[in-house]
Amino acid sequence: MPVPAIGERAPDFTLRGTEGQVRLADLLTDGPVLLLFYTEDLTPACTQQLCAFRDESATLAELAARVVAISADSLDAHRAFIERLGGLPYPLLADPDLAVARRYGVDDPDSRRARRAAFVIGRDGAVRHAVVPYQPSNAQQFLGVFEALGLGSGAGP
Repeated sequence: MPVPAIGERAPDFTLRGTEGQVRLADLLTDGPVLLLFYTEDLTPACTQQLCAFRDESATLAELAARVVAISADSLDAHRAFIERLGGLPYPLLADPDLAVARRYGVDDPDSRRARRAAFVIGRDGAVRHAVVPYQPSNAQQFLGVFEALGLGSGAGP
């Protein structure tokens, strides 16, 4: 499937995560959602991706944004990854068959993994911003996520 277009309704999903079952529609009742897809637990680039957003958790909270990260890895692998990182303020969700990654157009059937991506989904359920592929070392992509969440606009969430 193609990557959802800006303004298009984000595909809803329910996945098991490190903090229990998570449904996108439930997260949206509290504000915008930053949906991160990453390739694999314990890899350098994915560690950089997840830690960068962990380190900005106060800013994300000010923007009323909820964060979830998804990969094909198991919940046990996710828990080990979180422990290795010294904790994360958001859950890691398991998408072992890549069904959700496929709906967002970020599955890689050759590697049987998700490609790194970042989606900002507004409280109304529409995609506000999409970065595919997301490159953790790209400061412009990182800043673009925060701008899509309302940082610097004065408008708030």
